Order: sequence, then structure tokens, then C-alpha cells
Amino acid sequence: MAVDYGLRRIGIAMSDPLQITSSPFDTLTSLSPKQNVEKITEMAVKNNVVAIVIGLPIDSTGTEGAMAKTIRGFADKLKICTTLPVMFIDEAFSSMEATEILSSKGIKFDHKDKGLKDRVSAALILQRYLERKCST
Repeated sequence: MAVDYGLRRIGIAMSDPLQITSSPFDTLTSLSPKQNVEKITEMAVKNNVVAIVIGLPIDSTGTEGAMAKTIRGFADKLKICTTLPVMFIDEAFSSMEATEILSSKGIKFDHKDKGLKDRVSAALILQRYLERKCST
């Protein structure tokens, strides 16, 4: 399971059982950190998740900004509530890449489905993790 954590929305992606491919899964409306943790933990249990990968924004100089600190704080709370491994992967440009993918397919994400880009971003984050996992 991958999480693209945002202050307004949280994109969720899941892999297939063999952990080969990732797919956009759901978008949660971001609530309080406690409620976000509860929803994601519940979703992980319900879907037999074996690990949670969280996208971490790292800039081109390799430093983490304020949002990365927020995400690390969220991950710390998540680690307390689950026995699943919780890990990070650089999410650099995942939102931009998601926008390009959707645009290239002629899909417009607007007020009807603002979370589409978040789900696709989460799928890209998960796919990066799966590819790295296979190459090691």
C-alpha cells in the first residue's frame, strides 16, 4: 500500500498480490492526524496489506522541507498503530508525473474528482518502491 499524504487529500494505491504492479485505489479527505491514521490502518487491515510506503518530498538538493516533517510526524503516529512496516520513498515529481499521465490520456481531473491525481501519484510512488524492491 502506498500513501501520497497531503493536507487536503490522501491518495492511496495498492499492489497486486504478487507485488508486481500498482494501481490507484482510493482518496481520503484529510482530517485530523489521528483520524487519518485510523482510516489508513483500517484500510490496510481490510485489504491484507503487508507494508505501507509513504511518499516523502525531497527537493533537488536532497533536503526535506516543512511538508516532509509533517509526513514524518504522520508516519510516526502510523507506526504506533500498526505492526506493518512503514517506510518512505522519494516522491519527487510524482504529482507532476501524474498530471502528465492523465493529460496524455485525455483525462481531465476537475472538481468532480480532485482525488484522481492523488491516487495516481500514490500508484507512481508504490511502483517506484516495487521496482526498487525487485532490483535489490
